[in-house]
Amino acid sequence: MARQSADRAFPPAARRAFFERLRAANPRPRTELRYRTRYQLLVSVMLSAQATDKSVNAATGPLFRVAPTPQAMLALGEEGLAGHIRTIGLWRVKARHVIRASRILVERHGGRVPRERAALEALPGVGRKTANVVLNTAFGEPTIAVDTHIFRVANRTGLAPGPNVRRVEERLLEVVPEEFRADAHHWLILHGRYVCKARRPLCPRCPVADLCRYPKKTRPEG
Repeated sequence: MARQSADRAFPPAARRAFFERLRAANPRPRTELRYRTRYQLLVSVMLSAQATDKSVNAATGPLFRVAPTPQAMLALGEEGLAGHIRTIGLWRVKARHVIRASRILVERHGGRVPRERAALEALPGVGRKTANVVLNTAFGEPTIAVDTHIFRVANRTGLAPGPNVRRVEERLLEVVPEEFRADAHHWLILHGRYVCKARRPLCPRCPVADLCRYPKKTRPEG
């Protein structure tokens, strides 16, 4: 029944229009994390938990100059890594996880980031969301990593409502048209970050406001 009501609230034509407009506004969406290799992307995503992309980029710029590979990261060591990421929340735990994950990459995967979900999620500090980001951004897999922004957008708009991130992810994979699925993660997270904000969404500037089912839309200021 819940799925049927959601389909009525956001029928297929509206879903297509939703992503067509997001694509028109941003034809080639990209993560705001700065990286040069798949390994650096993995580390950046691991560090981004409960932290802003801006703070992660500020730390990883100098870090990747001295430790661009898992081998170099192991040589830097946990304390050396910690010195580079102290401005990021949970830095001690993250330093431990990055070093342990780097060791596994070297010992089991020849220093390369694996493409298999199970192998990614076996790395310390890598959960489903991080694995989804890496699979999508590094390998082009049509995965959708549901963070707080995407969870909010999916529920607020009525596009893919769900009580938890896993259900929202599953629902998004059901409702997002296939041609948009590879970039849906980036469109939704950027939309949530800059337009569909938590405290005061910028509804007057929203390209999908007429499709959105949010009953408390904001009005133009002034």
